Amino acid sequence: MGRRAFRIAYDGTDYYGYQRQPDVPTVEDSIFDALRALGVLESDADKPDGYAAAGRTDAGVSALAQTIALEAPDWLTPRALNAELPADVRAWASADAPADFHATHHARRRKYTYQLYAPTDTSAVPDTPPIDDERFLTACEALSGTHDVHNLTPDDHNTERTLTLTATRDGDYLIVTASAGGFARELVRRLVSLACEVATGESPLAKLERVFDPEPLPGPEGIAPAPPEPLVLTDVDYPALSFEIDADAAASARAVFDRRRLERRTGARVAGQIADGMR
Repeated sequence: MGRRAFRIAYDGTDYYGYQRQPDVPTVEDSIFDALRALGVLESDADKPDGYAAAGRTDAGVSALAQTIALEAPDWLTPRALNAELPADVRAWASADAPADFHATHHARRRKYTYQLYAPTDTSAVPDTPPIDDERFLTACEALSGTHDVHNLTPDDHNTERTLTLTATRDGDYLIVTASAGGFARELVRRLVSLACEVATGESPLAKLERVFDPEPLPGPEGIAPAPPEPLVLTDVDYPALSFEIDADAAASARAVFDRRRLERRTGARVAGQIADGMR
């Protein structure tokens, strides 16, 4: 047995977040179930020895590079783990780790990506105000830096963060990237929501400064989180680790997500046919 870290990708659509919760499906539950089925985790054990995860994604949020670490036998490869994981949770790389490695505390930086639907021509999208890219980029710049983000999270302590928020246009989408050492709950989704408010003209640029004031925002000025489904945990940086991709596991994972991509494209066409048929 030795400490090993695994990269885990998952589609969070059908899960109530990463961390275990009573009576609802979570990604962590599926991982622990797989470890029990493989005999790595005893049936009466709460969690594996040395176990920790890089972060706790919210309900509906997906991941490319969620990272877990635990005391693992030599034979526990990503491919072996996938044999007992559900199809929408896939291990795809691993790394040997020092005995004291902790997947949460030793992460130097985390990166999230948000696929924001923001067409420049909204004439065919009812009730969708156009987003001004320049104002959105101005918001990203203002929201970057070291701030107390208490008005952008339900957390009530440890809310100071050093953030980098950027955006690039890709057709009808703005690809929003948020990087930080760590993230408070719902922070990325509320950052995206606030930048959208400013970019559509719903809120003035001055709100970007007001949100970091010590006083709480009054109810009507509160910032709701953007939908979770477009958000992906895309990278977690560990300077001490060198991950090796498991070719078989990565290939099977790509097949799963390519199939889901096709299913959702087909689903979008079906929904479009129904919508168009009522015009």
